[in-house]
Amino acid sequence: MTLYMPIFRHCTTPRTLTQLHAHLLISGFQRNALASTKLIETYAKMGNLESAQLVFNSFSTPDSFMWGVLIKNYVWSLFFKEAISLYHEMLYKQTQFCSFIFPSLLKACSGLADVGLGRKIHGRIIKSGFESDQVVETTLLCMYGERGSLDSARKLFDKMPVRDLVSWSSMISNYVRNEKAHEGLEIFRQMILEGIRIDSVTMLSITDACAELGFQKLAKSVHCYILRKKIQSNGSLENSVIVMYNKCGALESAELMFKQLSHRTTVSCTAMISCYNQQAQFREALNIFIEMQESEVEPNSVTMMGILFSCSQLGWIREGKSIHGFVIRKSLDPKFDLLGLSLIDMYASYGKLENCQIIFAFIQEKNLILWNSIISVYTRNGLSEEALKYFAQLHMEGLLPDSFTLASSLSSCGAIGFSKLGSQIHGNIAKTGLGSNEFVHNSLIDMYSKCGSVDSAYMKFKEMEPKSVITWNSMINGFALNGNSVEAISLLDQMYFKGIMMDKVTFLSAIQACSHLGDLEKGKFFHNKLIIYGLEKDSYVDSALVNMYSKCGDLRMAGRIFNSLLERSVVTWSAMIAGYGIHGHVEAAISLFQEMVNSGIKPNEVTFMSMLSACSHGGFVGEGKFYFNLMKDFDIEPKLEHYVYMVDLLSRAGDIESAFEFIKSMPIPPSASIWGALLNGCRIHRRMDMIESIEKNILGLEPDNSGYYVLLSNTYAEGGNLDEFRKLRSAMKDVGLRKAPGYSTIETNGRIYRFGAGDTSHSQMKDVYRLLDDLKSLAEEQGYLLESDSSIDGDDKEFKRNSVQSHSERLAIAFGIINTSPGTTLRVSKNLRVCVDCHTFAKFVSKITSREIIMRDLNRFHHFANGSCSCRDYW
Repeated sequence: MTLYMPIFRHCTTPRTLTQLHAHLLISGFQRNALASTKLIETYAKMGNLESAQLVFNSFSTPDSFMWGVLIKNYVWSLFFKEAISLYHEMLYKQTQFCSFIFPSLLKACSGLADVGLGRKIHGRIIKSGFESDQVVETTLLCMYGERGSLDSARKLFDKMPVRDLVSWSSMISNYVRNEKAHEGLEIFRQMILEGIRIDSVTMLSITDACAELGFQKLAKSVHCYILRKKIQSNGSLENSVIVMYNKCGALESAELMFKQLSHRTTVSCTAMISCYNQQAQFREALNIFIEMQESEVEPNSVTMMGILFSCSQLGWIREGKSIHGFVIRKSLDPKFDLLGLSLIDMYASYGKLENCQIIFAFIQEKNLILWNSIISVYTRNGLSEEALKYFAQLHMEGLLPDSFTLASSLSSCGAIGFSKLGSQIHGNIAKTGLGSNEFVHNSLIDMYSKCGSVDSAYMKFKEMEPKSVITWNSMINGFALNGNSVEAISLLDQMYFKGIMMDKVTFLSAIQACSHLGDLEKGKFFHNKLIIYGLEKDSYVDSALVNMYSKCGDLRMAGRIFNSLLERSVVTWSAMIAGYGIHGHVEAAISLFQEMVNSGIKPNEVTFMSMLSACSHGGFVGEGKFYFNLMKDFDIEPKLEHYVYMVDLLSRAGDIESAFEFIKSMPIPPSASIWGALLNGCRIHRRMDMIESIEKNILGLEPDNSGYYVLLSNTYAEGGNLDEFRKLRSAMKDVGLRKAPGYSTIETNGRIYRFGAGDTSHSQMKDVYRLLDDLKSLAEEQGYLLESDSSIDGDDKEFKRNSVQSHSERLAIAFGIINTSPGTTLRVSKNLRVCVDCHTFAKFVSKITSREIIMRDLNRFHHFANGSCSCRDYW
C-alpha cells in the first residue's frame, strides 16, 4: 500500500483520482483502511464529499481515524450538521474515539453556535480521557471563546496543567473577541511575567485590544515592545499596528508606520486605505491607490471595496465609474460576488438606481446581504413600491428574511401607507423567529404609526420589554406623527420619571410635540433638560427649537436662539423665516431671506414655501410673485405646495381671475388642494359665480374629504344659497362623512386643557359660560355684533348665535381668564381656522380684560391686544 501514497499526491484532477480508485478496486485494496481513508481525504479535498461518503459507507468496519478524516473534511467544507450527525452515529455504534476527532467536532459546534452541544462533547472528551491533550484543550478554549462563554473558557484555561503559546494566545484572543480588552491585556501581562515566548499571533490580539480601548499611549508602548523584542511576521502584524494607531486616533503614527515599511504589500496598502476612509480622508485613500498602481502593487477585492467607498463618499461619479471599469478589466471579481455590494452602495450614493438594478441582476449567486442592500437602496430613495417588489422576489427565491430585511420592508409599507401588507409581514414575522427582535419590533411601531394605526403601534410598544430608548422614541414619534401630541407628551413624562436617559432623537420628538400643542411651558422644560443633559446640538435641534418657540407664540425667544447660533444651516434659516411668516411679520421674513442669500446660504424648497406662505397671509401679492419667479434662479423646480401658496395668495387678495388663469397655466395637473385654495378665496370675496365649477373639480379629485364638503357648504351658506348648503351636508351624511371636530387648547399653570365646541366636561364649565355671557354683554355695549349674514334669518340666525357662543376658542379664553391672574397673557391653540365671529370677539375681550391673547389657528398666529389683531383682519 505504501507504493500508492506518492500516486495519491499526484492525483490533482477528479479524473486521475477516479482512475486510481478503479485501480484500487480491481487490485483488491478497497478493503484496506489506509487506502480507503486516503480516498476519503482526497475526494473531500477536491470538493466531492458525496464520493468521500460513498467510500466511507462501503467500508464495513471503519476505524476511529477514518471517522475522524470524514468528520474533519465535512467541517472544512462548512457542513457542520453532517459532521455532528456522524458523531451521533459513532455514539450509537459505540465506536471508540481518538483525540484527533474532537477538535473538528468542537469547530462544528462553533460553526453551529451551539455551545450546549459543545459542553456535551467536552463531557465526552473527559470520559474518553483526552482532557489533557493540548490540541483538544486549545480547541475547547476557542470554542467557548467564540460562543461568548468566557467563564467556561477561563475555568478551563486556569486548570490546564501545561499552557503552551497557543493556549495563552487563544485566551487573549477570546477576551479581545468578546470586547474585554482589559482582561486580554491582563493575560498578556501574566505571559510576560511567566517568561512565555511571545510571537506575532499573540501580538495581533494585543494590537486589537489596544485598538478597542483607543489609548494612544498604550498603543505606542505595544509598538515599542514589538520593535524591542524583534517580533517577526509575514506583514500581518505591521498592518495590525497601522490599524491600531488609526483606531486610537493617531493617524500620523499610522502614516509614519506605513511610510517606514520596506516593502509595501497589497494587505498593507489596503489597511492604510481603510484607515483613511475611517477618518473621512477619502482623497488620501485614493492617493494610496494611485501609488499602488505606480509601484505595481496589485489590489485585491478588499482594496477595491475601500476605493469604491472613497469615491461614493466624495460623490465622484466619473472616478467611480472608472474604478468599476478597472475592476472589470482586471477581472478582480468576475461575478461580483464580493464587490457587487460595494458597487450597488456606490451607485446608490450617486442616485443612479438603474446602475444598481443592472449590477444586482448580473450577480447570479445572490445572498441575503445583497437582497437587503437593494431593498434598502430603494427604500432610502423613496421608491417604496420597488423595494417591496424586491421583497416579494426574495420570498419567491425561498430566502428567509432577517431583521434588516423586515425593517426595510416595513419602512416601505409605512412610507406609502400599505397597512394591509405591513400587517401580513407582521403575521409572518413569527415564522422567522424574529418576533422578539427589538429592531423588528421598533420597525413595526414605526410602520403602524405611519399607516395611521396608532393603536396597533401602541399595542406593540406595550408588548416590548425591556424598552430601549429607541423603542420609546419610536412610539413618541408615532403619537406626534398622528397628531396625538398629548399622548406623546404623556409618554415623554413617563420616560422622564422612569429615569430613562433621553437622547437627541427623544428631545427632537419632544420639541415637535410641544410645537404641535403650542405648549410653551413644556417646551421650555425640554429645552432646559437638553442643556442639562449636555447633548451636542445640531442644525436639526436648533431648527426644532426655533420652530417650537415660534409655534408656541414666543417669537422673541425664537429670534434669540437664532441670533445666538454661530453656524446656521438652510434648515435653521427656513425655520426662522417661517416663524416670522406665521406671526404676520412679512417684512422681517423678507429681510431675513435677503440676509440669508447675502451670507452665501442657498435657499431650498422649504424656504420658498415659508416665503410664499408669509406673503399669502400678509397680502403681499407683488412680493409673492417675485419669490415664486426667483425659484428658477436657484434651480428649484416648483412643487405642488408652491403652486398652492400662489393660488392662495392671488385668490385671498381678491384676484380670482388671475388665480384661475394661474391654475390653467400650471405644468402639473391641479390637485384638490389647489382648487381648495381658490374656493377659499371665492368664499372670502363672495365670488359665487365660480363655485359650481370648483365643486366639480374638487369633489371629483377627493370625494371622501370631509373638509372640502364643509368648505363648500359654508361658502354656499355665506353666499345665501341655503339649498346647496343643506344638499352638501346631506350628501356628507349619505356617504358617511363627518365634519372634523374643532377643538382648542390653553396652557394654564403648567397644564394643557382641551375644549370642544359646546363642551360641558370640565368642572368649571358653568363659570365659563357665565363669564362668556358677561363678556358678550360688555362687548355688545362697545359695538360688537354677531357676524351673521343677512341671508340667514329666523331660527337659523338664533341657532348661529347660540352655537358661536360655545365655540371652543371662546371656552378656552374664558377658562384662561378664570384660572390666571389679571394681565396674564393667554395662549390658545385651535386645530381649525378661527371663525370670523370668534376673531372679532377676541379683539373685544382683549380690550375689555386688558390682556394679550395669542391665538394659533390652522394657518397662522393672531396677537390680540387693545381691541386689535396683528393680522389686521387679513387671514
